[in-house]
Amino acid sequence: MLVNGKWTSDWQPVQKADEKGRFVRQVSSFRNWITPDGSAGPTGEGGFAAEAGRYRLYVALICPWASRSLIARKLKGLEALIPVTVVNPVLSDQGWQFGGYPGADDDPLFGARHLHELYTRADPRFTGRATVPVLWDMKRNVLVNNESADILRMFDTAFEGLVPSDLRLYPDDLGPQIDELNAVIYDRLNNGVYKAGFASSQTAYDEAVEGVFETLDMLEERLSGDFLFGDRLTETDIRTFVTLIRFDAAYHGLFKTNRRQIAAYPRLHRHMLRILNLPGVRETVNMDHITAGYYAIKALNPTSIRPVGPDHIAQALAV
Repeated sequence: MLVNGKWTSDWQPVQKADEKGRFVRQVSSFRNWITPDGSAGPTGEGGFAAEAGRYRLYVALICPWASRSLIARKLKGLEALIPVTVVNPVLSDQGWQFGGYPGADDDPLFGARHLHELYTRADPRFTGRATVPVLWDMKRNVLVNNESADILRMFDTAFEGLVPSDLRLYPDDLGPQIDELNAVIYDRLNNGVYKAGFASSQTAYDEAVEGVFETLDMLEERLSGDFLFGDRLTETDIRTFVTLIRFDAAYHGLFKTNRRQIAAYPRLHRHMLRILNLPGVRETVNMDHITAGYYAIKALNPTSIRPVGPDHIAQALAV
């Protein structure tokens, strides 16, 4: 990680653990917002107006947090406005790196070798881990935001004046309900699988796994319509999908969340396929990057051997 802008130690999967061995995730630190007129958003400072070709999105296709920003970019029709750079799915000793893997890009802006070089360019005294996604302002050469939840909402509304859309992923009338369900899904499912995989005590693991499957059971029961809020696609569906599509191929085995596969949940499985088949979403899912990245985590899989299945995920992606 970086300490005062200097790389100090090899990348490790567990960022921090509490006194009971629970995995603790780093909080995002760059929280400016792109807005239609450049006014300040809910956090950060102003000056980031929605403009075509001004911003670049850095992502890892392995990463569920980065993937939800990619999906929003697709669904809102922002591909021509916001170019994307994909990092290598296999984390190096210095974290995310550029190039060196099929489908991974070189850094087009600065020729950086590692993502952490962008962080120190944005803040020469930065302390922490260089995470994806990164939304970069190519006009001011600053890092706008590295919180995927913020980026997802920016993409939903900030560029409406340039690319009008009838789709609202965070409609005002559902806002409080979305926030409430998002909080549960994030804590117990999206991050819950990581809490299980990176637990450093049996108690922490047991607690995390229970939360994962209680949440899956709750969502299975809730899904009476096409989406989690009836017939309306929202950001909550995207937040759920990015974990579901990785679950059977990575989390079930590597993270030991192996009580059941998503294939055992009829409604959730259909929901996963429904989101996958939305226009453009399939292009954001690269199972080679996903399995290459997860199964290269040496703390969990020292041999880096990748499993070949499951077949039902391969078949879904091959359609």
